[in-house]
Amino acid sequence: MKNNFAKDFWWGASSSAFQIEGAWNEDGKGKTVADHNAFQKADVQADTQVASDFYHNYKEDILLMKELGLKTYRFSISWARIIPDGDGVVNQKGIDFYNDVIDFLLENDIIPFVTLYHFDLPFALVEKYNGWESRESVFAFERYAKTCFEAFGDRVIYWQVHNEQNLMIRVDIRMNLYDTPSDQIEKVRAQMDYHMFLAHALATNACHEMLPNAKIGPAVSSTMTYPSSNRPEDVWAARMNDNFKTNYALEMHCFGEYPGYYKGYLEKCNIYPETKPEDAEILKVAKPDFIAVNYYRTLVASYLPVDEAHPFGTKVNDIDFDLYGYFKHEKNPNLVATDYGIQVDPMGLRLVLNDYYEKYRLPMIITENGLGTGDQLTEDGKVHDDYRIEYLEGHIAACNEAIADGVELFGYCPWSVMDLLSSRQGFMKRYGFIYVDRDDFDVKELRRIKKDSFFWYQDVIKKNGLN
Repeated sequence: MKNNFAKDFWWGASSSAFQIEGAWNEDGKGKTVADHNAFQKADVQADTQVASDFYHNYKEDILLMKELGLKTYRFSISWARIIPDGDGVVNQKGIDFYNDVIDFLLENDIIPFVTLYHFDLPFALVEKYNGWESRESVFAFERYAKTCFEAFGDRVIYWQVHNEQNLMIRVDIRMNLYDTPSDQIEKVRAQMDYHMFLAHALATNACHEMLPNAKIGPAVSSTMTYPSSNRPEDVWAARMNDNFKTNYALEMHCFGEYPGYYKGYLEKCNIYPETKPEDAEILKVAKPDFIAVNYYRTLVASYLPVDEAHPFGTKVNDIDFDLYGYFKHEKNPNLVATDYGIQVDPMGLRLVLNDYYEKYRLPMIITENGLGTGDQLTEDGKVHDDYRIEYLEGHIAACNEAIADGVELFGYCPWSVMDLLSSRQGFMKRYGFIYVDRDDFDVKELRRIKKDSFFWYQDVIKKNGLN
């Protein structure tokens, strides 16, 4: 295989604040939606109180990143650690912590790559405004973003705004949609989605104004959907699945307005969000500098006609659903699924990268891609995760091929740098190159143990590719 990775390619890894930091209420940090949701499940899995305890071990962990050879570390800042109640007094101890992390990364030649918002809205904004339902949260986010740009922008060049808004908006608990009446929930969801787009645009514009040398862009949960057959209706169903799950969001991020198919859906369901005339210019001006791609799997769809059983706007569950009368999901018999039902498909990543580059002509970076499963620590203190190596190897090869196709891909940051709190499976499902020796109900000593994949990825980075 010819190696197509540029010499300055960003080999990295990723994490998020609520999943790795712990110290959920230390040094002035406020409670978040992620904390609230984790505490609701504390009887069945780990919560955010300790997580991987990066907060108290960041120097040790960054030194392990240096040993791994990372060129960049993509991590998120907790909004509630900077502004505990979301829109009030700035917490200097929160600023100090992230200053220390950024400085230590740079001291060890690792580029800090910051996400502003990764599923952890300050819970005080839920209590005051029902979160993103209110424009007050939009302006609170703009202020928070500007606070981060001012505090860290002299050293942080690359920024992401929201992580996976297009996925987050479909998961009720992540959007604090706890008690909204069923006949109002989709109207509220559409309003929240719009307000997040507006907040994203305001942050993008502020970044370009305050930090003219910085780069900022969205991170999307990517979808590549195959038709269940070559029947034209099934091909259209697959296309619409991608459109409604991801492409409408990229259209909004890149061009500042909803595409026609999405406007039509919102209007037909009578859930079009409330907007203001001045929003249009804000959204249009907010041009991203790159697209960050989170990729795990592909889907299969077949046509679902609108009928009495499935009226227009049908929704079955949070993440994958019979959507809007266009399609239903099916398994792909040509792919192998993981323990958690994710169908592994490196070719799908090549397709996604080509598709997005052809449409938007923006540089891209992979900010999540990985295999979550239950790793086993052997008696002699090792983790033999050859299955993870196989997964990552296939996807790195797909990145290499996409670059050969003409895609401008400048980095690869798999999920995750170390084991961290899975929001759905706690520490039963692990992704990291570094094993964190704890389980859901016993934090033990939180020893860091290098997995076989650590040494494999270290070699990939040294060779700047698979060869």
